[in-house]
Amino acid sequence: MSGRDTDRWLQAIERDGYCIMPGLIHEDTIKSINRDLAEAFERAPMGQGNFYGYRTQRFGSLLRRSWSIVDLVMEPHILELAKKILEPACERIQLNVAQAIAVHPGEIEQFPHRDHDMWAGAKGEHEYLLNVMWPLTEFNASNGATRIYPGSHEQLDADLDDLGEPIIAESTLGDAICFLGSTLHGAGPNWTQDARRAVVVGYSLGWLKPYENLWLAYPPEIARTFPPELADLAGYSQHHPNLGNFEGQCPSILLQGDAAEFPQATDALRPDQEEAVREFAKSRRARR
Repeated sequence: MSGRDTDRWLQAIERDGYCIMPGLIHEDTIKSINRDLAEAFERAPMGQGNFYGYRTQRFGSLLRRSWSIVDLVMEPHILELAKKILEPACERIQLNVAQAIAVHPGEIEQFPHRDHDMWAGAKGEHEYLLNVMWPLTEFNASNGATRIYPGSHEQLDADLDDLGEPIIAESTLGDAICFLGSTLHGAGPNWTQDARRAVVVGYSLGWLKPYENLWLAYPPEIARTFPPELADLAGYSQHHPNLGNFEGQCPSILLQGDAAEFPQATDALRPDQEEAVREFAKSRRARR
């Protein structure tokens, strides 16, 4: 897939609020993830609550459960798409979630929702989130495939009854179901005898509090095994100015060995702020 293809998918998601990118990951990678997560799926409890679902399993911290998850999180076309969608409103993007979901037989349709509603900020000026659903089993109309309401990202005040029928995101192993945080969606009911499994990977604005507490999911002893760009996505970076620091330093110092008890607080400003602060300090020092 080329950059031109990514632009085509960007146009589709900007128009419809979602897109389905076929065959983006080799099926062998998905099979590896299924093997790695098999024990967790056996042990994880069903949800508690009408939103999460009483017949649906969820568990996170996937980057320490399967190394193959890295291939999903770092898929270059998805990252490019996420950056094009989100970086107009932030300096850097971050990982918002990496979660496994299994919709079991007998589960009802999930409440249609917009994921950006987890944040209280004003909506409609920019996007907060891009989610990518990676099927671990076939997605179809009978087993709980995600239902997406096309165009709902541009109708934030519309009633559900005014949005028409959702599309059913039928897809297979290796496909990527992408949808905006502003797009109305929800899991479908599972009328079959088998669980519908998937991994959802989300990317959000770098200055937001993420859905998944990344520093508990991936403490330094885990994040030290990550390549630098993945560690950045997983919370070990600052968003200028100075946001998300550890003792006045980029938290990536925790991945470089033992951090000093009192690290030296160091400016981490945007270039325009750096210049303004420098000129201000220069003028004040000249008065001394």
